[in-house]
Amino acid sequence: MAEWFGKLRESPLWVRVAPFLIFVTLTSFQGKFGEESKYWIYTGKSVLGAMMLWLIWPGVKELRWTFSIEAVVVGILVIVVWVGIDYYYPKLLHPDKPWNPHAQFGEGTGLAWFFVVARILGSTLVVPGMEEMFYRSFLYRYIIQPEFEKVPLSRFHRVSFFVTSTMFGFVHREWLAGIFCGCAYQWLVLRKGHLGDAMTAHAISNLLLGLWIVYKGAWQFW
Repeated sequence: MAEWFGKLRESPLWVRVAPFLIFVTLTSFQGKFGEESKYWIYTGKSVLGAMMLWLIWPGVKELRWTFSIEAVVVGILVIVVWVGIDYYYPKLLHPDKPWNPHAQFGEGTGLAWFFVVARILGSTLVVPGMEEMFYRSFLYRYIIQPEFEKVPLSRFHRVSFFVTSTMFGFVHREWLAGIFCGCAYQWLVLRKGHLGDAMTAHAISNLLLGLWIVYKGAWQFW
């Protein structure tokens, strides 16, 4: 596997696209082998995703965590909007039951809490790197020109900004909040010229959403 990813790093395009496609493909299998499978597959894909990010790290120079006040503010703002506008627009159809390990494995059981923690850790530590690398590093710049590495991450392009943010939004059930979320993270990338702050904001948003879901029992967000 390490050797394969070593060769993958030689392609600027595939090093950013292949891990995301693998991650999304595994997502499509969640729940296909019984209701319990979506919990196990999510946990497995999170572990695999962490391994893939580690292996491609040397080949994607902009994939570095950074921290700033703007990242914190954006991360909090996104989740306030995400939750705050939830009742005011129609959602995309949810193909499965909400992710609720307590309903599946028993209220308060060790296995239920294991999957809650696995979901929060996966969405906080793995998803931000995967999605920012694909949407903001690859797709945003590829729409501008196929030789996307020549495009500075700080370059604003109206069409690419709209298309990327909209695509990001519509892969979420909460599509309108997702579009706002995509715009906010893209703004951070444009402002900073790297992915680090957007990854941090994305992680903060996902962490806060996970904690909100657990605290309020708002499992529909998962």
